[in-house]
Amino acid sequence: MKNKMMIKFNSLSENERFARNVIASFLLPLNPSVSELSDVKTAVSEAVTNAIVHGYPNDVGEVTMIAEIDGNEVHIIISDQGVGIESLENAMEPFFTTKPDEERSGMGFTIIKTFMDNVKVFSEVNVGTTVDMTKVIKSVA
Repeated sequence: MKNKMMIKFNSLSENERFARNVIASFLLPLNPSVSELSDVKTAVSEAVTNAIVHGYPNDVGEVTMIAEIDGNEVHIIISDQGVGIESLENAMEPFFTTKPDEERSGMGFTIIKTFMDNVKVFSEVNVGTTVDMTKVIKSVA
């Protein structure tokens, strides 16, 4: 089965929950385990939160989520057209944060990489950031 969807939403904190629920609903035909569903929802949550908090720190912008199911693999892209990441190498390091005064842990990308099978991050200053991730749903019968 191959299926694809795309949504766009404002970079408001309440839309992180919306994105989690959308991806969970989209994955239901694969009959994922609770653990697999939780992994994907957590990764989406982290990517969307990064776009909201870091992509658009001083204004509201647009976040795009594209998801595709191909067989038992889900491919998800979360992107923004915000400020971008100055040093992607630093951002990928555990505990690195540009907002320590806001109690940010700097674990977003580390969490995404932990829960997904493949993760790529692309970013350009003043252009935006894209998180491209895949996960194989092994519980598919």
